[in-house]
Amino acid sequence: MGKWNLSEPVLTPARAATARTLSFAATSSASISAAAWRINPANIRPAVEGSLKRLGTDYIDLYYQHRVDPGTPIEETVGALAELVAEGKIRHIGLSEAGPATIRRAHAVHPVTAVQTEHSLWTRDPEAEILPVLRELGIGFVPYSPLGRGFLTGSIRSLNDLDADDWRRTNHRFADGNLERNLRIVDEVRAVAAEIDTTPAQVALAWLLAQGHRRLTEDAPSRTPPPAAHPGRTRAAPPVDRTSRVRTDLSIG
Repeated sequence: MGKWNLSEPVLTPARAATARTLSFAATSSASISAAAWRINPANIRPAVEGSLKRLGTDYIDLYYQHRVDPGTPIEETVGALAELVAEGKIRHIGLSEAGPATIRRAHAVHPVTAVQTEHSLWTRDPEAEILPVLRELGIGFVPYSPLGRGFLTGSIRSLNDLDADDWRRTNHRFADGNLERNLRIVDEVRAVAAEIDTTPAQVALAWLLAQGHRRLTEDAPSRTPPPAAHPGRTRAAPPVDRTSRVRTDLSIG
């Protein structure tokens, strides 16, 4: 997604069809307008139909509520999405940044296929309540910002590594000296990467994959091996024992 799904109009028909076929065509009910945090049943239908028109397709595989509208009961929102599922306009329903109680209420109205929440070595919050609920209900998990908004790549050592207008300068994890205090996390990831001749980004992603969540992409068969991080690099992920070390050293417990 681009900002407010502005990427939709620039997708070529071939790309849109491929995304639809592979079940990776995720869009958002926030695409109706910048004021669409009021994601109520009246807004959802025109948002979906607008996305279908822009994408040049007749259905959307995964449609997120992005994000939960505090002014509308989740039952009403999911009920409206369920009607669109019945009409064949969307195939699956997703939620973004929903709490455990909201997920349960939504799932009781219509099966929720995926929940999107930030998760990485830098953001462990979902592990306490969200992930156990998803496992119990059989809902897929879509971890966004798996590289900690770029921090876990090891390329950001100070605010000077960010452009003057980079929004991360205002993020509390990068501001007020927190970036420097958080460097111990990325330094441990870099150390593991150096031991096995891979990149910090690959270590961070391998750690996430090793957690055993039912991720949305797990159900899609892969016909090609995962790409290397750069030319000549063939190791796609570090061994699990190394990712376990990272988990132990950086445990939030």
